Amino acid sequence: MEFKQIEAFVNVVKYKSFSRAADASFITQPTVSTHISSLEKELGVTLVERLGKESRPTKQGREFYKYALNLINTREKAIMAVGGSGQRLSGVVELQASSVPGLYIVPRLMAEFRKEHPEIRFYLEQSDSKTVWNNMLENKGELGFTGDFRSNNLGYEILCRDSSVLITPKNEKFLALREKGEFIAGADFLDEEFVWREEGSATRNTVEEKLYRRRGAKLNVVATVNSLEAIKQCVAGGLGVSVVSRIVAEADTNRADYLTFRFSDLDLEREFYLVYNRGITLSPIAAKFKNFAVSYFANQGEQSC
Repeated sequence: MEFKQIEAFVNVVKYKSFSRAADASFITQPTVSTHISSLEKELGVTLVERLGKESRPTKQGREFYKYALNLINTREKAIMAVGGSGQRLSGVVELQASSVPGLYIVPRLMAEFRKEHPEIRFYLEQSDSKTVWNNMLENKGELGFTGDFRSNNLGYEILCRDSSVLITPKNEKFLALREKGEFIAGADFLDEEFVWREEGSATRNTVEEKLYRRRGAKLNVVATVNSLEAIKQCVAGGLGVSVVSRIVAEADTNRADYLTFRFSDLDLEREFYLVYNRGITLSPIAAKFKNFAVSYFANQGEQSC
């Protein structure tokens, strides 16, 4: 068993394609096929199956992938250690992120990190928090960024904290409330129609749990939307109200189409996390990016997003 065979297998699983794996490995596609065939012959099992244009690991392939990835990453760490701190980082950092951090946190981190390491490239895939946890457990990406954390099988770091706010249409009721100040009580909006995030969203889970646990409130949801920008447009159009992270509401330079309220009697502060599979050795560049992300917000004092 040779490292080039293991590398070919890892890249096929990562990129779900023999041709893309060949590009990532800087070898030809027939060479990738030869490496995989040799590996399967030595192990006596089928590791990869082709389903149309996509290639997926078999059950045995998924099990072997965990060990193969560890071998590759440990080898890279050893090379970095022997090569010294002066060796330039290069390669691809594969990231998973839920909606809020994927739009408003991770892009900042990528831009700042690449200023120090210009040869690094990124692959970022967005979904919801639940999907990110599952993808981390299945080794689809090395680092994940979420607005919630509920998995005992993942390692995590708290990156920053942010409060949630209510966004409302600019109708007569809420314009009158806004004249009284920027704070709003639960009694003034809990009976409203809501434009809400999809199941699996950390924002939705956090708000629903706190409202139900403390008030027994169940929201009247008239629309479920998996896009933060679409939610803001729905609210602006008068479809209903919604609860979003402060950084989401304040991201627009011109927020003239909807109103933003802080809560006077609800504690809806939340944390954003960096998560990773602690059963897998991170590659040197992923480990470096992880440390960078944690220190980036720690240096801000209160760790506000």
